[in-house]
Amino acid sequence: MKKLLAIVLLATCGMVAHAQDDPYREQLDLLDMQGEALIKQCRELMEKDPNGSQPMTKKMVARYSAMVDSISDEQVKLIRRIIRENKTNKIPVPYIKDAAYALGYDGLKEALDPAAAYYNDPALDKAKQLLASYAKREPGKPFQELTMKDMNDCDVTLSQWVGRGQYVLVDFWASWCGPCRREMPNVIENYERYHSKGFNVVGVSFDQKKEAWMAAVQQMGMRWPQMSDLKGWKCAAAATYGISSIPASILVDPQGKIVAVDLRGRALGEKLKEIYGE
Repeated sequence: MKKLLAIVLLATCGMVAHAQDDPYREQLDLLDMQGEALIKQCRELMEKDPNGSQPMTKKMVARYSAMVDSISDEQVKLIRRIIRENKTNKIPVPYIKDAAYALGYDGLKEALDPAAAYYNDPALDKAKQLLASYAKREPGKPFQELTMKDMNDCDVTLSQWVGRGQYVLVDFWASWCGPCRREMPNVIENYERYHSKGFNVVGVSFDQKKEAWMAAVQQMGMRWPQMSDLKGWKCAAAATYGISSIPASILVDPQGKIVAVDLRGRALGEKLKEIYGE
């Protein structure tokens, strides 16, 4: 379930916007209720099979996850429509503020239009900071070099893999990051599907403890190159690429140009299908 947070965020947005007689209230409430019902059903299922070991449990969890993802996609589409339709008033402010990460680079850039009536609202300061960080990894820009250590304590650089004729997903993650671990099976699935066609992944860890980093790589079966300077949020990757939240990623083309950012869930598979076909 790649976007459960989006449901919570939009519920929060809705509460703020209701005070302004928000005309989108009913649509948002309906999506919230649908998402909450699915999450409840999934939790009840997992209570009966906590390890998710039963085939039927796996099947139903995958089904619920896909349905929640679909609802979350609809939420983001609705937010973007709200923004487009309300550039002359302040209705979009709570939506932009609380769903900035869900909007992604393109959506946030569209939302933070300097000509919009709400642009100078102080509530949007953090969203503007996020957009500025996105600018460091904006699609169309060349990737920036990183020099770190691999798990054998050898110096490695991003350019050992990036810009050498393959599409590469540079995946920013950490062993302690729950959302990163939940997203990893999706990255692994796409790696296994497209690696033989030239797709590669490089993991850039925000860990501080080498043992935890190495254990997570082994536990989750991540078979691609890894690098880290073990400095947590003070790592070189955070400053170089403006990373303030993980999981995060950049997809780099064979020539070393960034073509997409933060592809997660179905979005990653869809992009790779566009590149490589089935």
